[in-house]
Amino acid sequence: MRRSEGSIRKKLIFIMMYMVILIFISNIIMFSLVNNLTRQLDSVYSSNVDLNLLQGSLSDLQQGLYGYIKVRDYNSLTEYYRVREELNAKLSQMNTTITGNRSDVLEKNIGRESYHFIEKADNAIAAKRGMQNEQCRISYEEAMQLYDYINSDIAQLNQIRLDDNAASYQSLQRALSIFETAVVAVLILIMIFGLLYMAKMTNTIVEPLSQLSKKAALVGEGDFNQKLDILSEDDEIGIVSDAFNGMVDSLNDYMAKVKESTEKEFLMENHLKEAQLRFLQAQINPHFLFNSLNAGVQLAEMENDEKTSVFLNRMADFFRYNVKKATEDASIAEEVKLVDDYIYIQNVRFAGDIVFTKEVDKSTLNYRIPSMILEPVVENSLQHGIRENLSEGYIKLVIKDEEKFISISVLDNGAGMDEETVKKIMGSVKLDHDDDSTGIGLDNVFSRLKLYFGDTVIYDIKSNGPGTGTEIIIKVPKMGG
Repeated sequence: MRRSEGSIRKKLIFIMMYMVILIFISNIIMFSLVNNLTRQLDSVYSSNVDLNLLQGSLSDLQQGLYGYIKVRDYNSLTEYYRVREELNAKLSQMNTTITGNRSDVLEKNIGRESYHFIEKADNAIAAKRGMQNEQCRISYEEAMQLYDYINSDIAQLNQIRLDDNAASYQSLQRALSIFETAVVAVLILIMIFGLLYMAKMTNTIVEPLSQLSKKAALVGEGDFNQKLDILSEDDEIGIVSDAFNGMVDSLNDYMAKVKESTEKEFLMENHLKEAQLRFLQAQINPHFLFNSLNAGVQLAEMENDEKTSVFLNRMADFFRYNVKKATEDASIAEEVKLVDDYIYIQNVRFAGDIVFTKEVDKSTLNYRIPSMILEPVVENSLQHGIRENLSEGYIKLVIKDEEKFISISVLDNGAGMDEETVKKIMGSVKLDHDDDSTGIGLDNVFSRLKLYFGDTVIYDIKSNGPGTGTEIIIKVPKMGG
């Protein structure tokens, strides 16, 4: 029976979205109401602030008037005119409606008296500028009398509004507190409902899964006759039940096939043992070679033949490295040591005519490369480069640390290569090897570098033609270290 997928997921998504939407709507409502209450709270004392600003402007105007009339400070006159413009703008915004409210009456009186104060102040300044000292004195005294009346009215109005605003502020605070309690209660109810629904749904999932775990434990003990019969809706539990029953059927079929193929398994095991035996037999020859070389070393030491002893030791190290590192990587230090052994052995053969130099950055010695990389390249320079003219030939090995890469260069001044030969080697076309070489050509070296480092390895062969020498350049990324 085909079951629809995702039923449990849809249920979980539905309840989660339902709870999120409820919480979101509750938060939006709460935010809107709190924001409205906050604006009301902010506006409660705005009238007192406006009165204080008006009183401050009146005080600044009085100071400018005093500075010009009494001190004759012309800067005070400039400040007077500036403050008068601001004061007129504030007075134009005051309430002029006639009502029975004492607060409105005081506000209207303050506005009217303030205009009279400005008029008297202007008269005093005009008389002062016209040298009418008596008229200036009278106008100034009238202006100051009005200034005192205005301050008295502002103080009364400020106190009245402060009392009214304090009561409004307390009412708004109580409303905000009640609202916060209501919102918290709604959120708690939403959470309780969601948790109950989730608990019910979890139980419908856990109970069949518990039965599944028991059946699975019996199957794990080897009883493949267990089947699940879970009465579930068309959801993931039903899918798991069908999958489990199908798995049990598959296991029974597999066990039957295993029994039928027992004889073939034994036959394959016998072939494997035979292959392992042949591998062990193939190791006899290298061990025989090492033992023979070690016997030669002991014989040379007994006869005090130091050169022969060193030579045989180098030979043993060289062959041992070849066998041991055949399928492993190696450090650059190990590879350089193998090159030194190879050059030593060949110098014994060619009576020390091989000129070999090396420049190796110590910082590169611990980095890893495939084994048997440097020796075949140096061997190629000897066999195909300078062998026909050892007296004038040389080989130079240079290993440098170049930030992200290790640069390896093997340079000789020997026979060189034509363009066709370079293309063959770079194209991994195998060349004939001498009978006395290790049998590892440049094509093999490049192929193993490609397998080990992938596309990050760079190699190149540079030669200007026959008789011009050859430089083999390899750049590999830093690994190990």
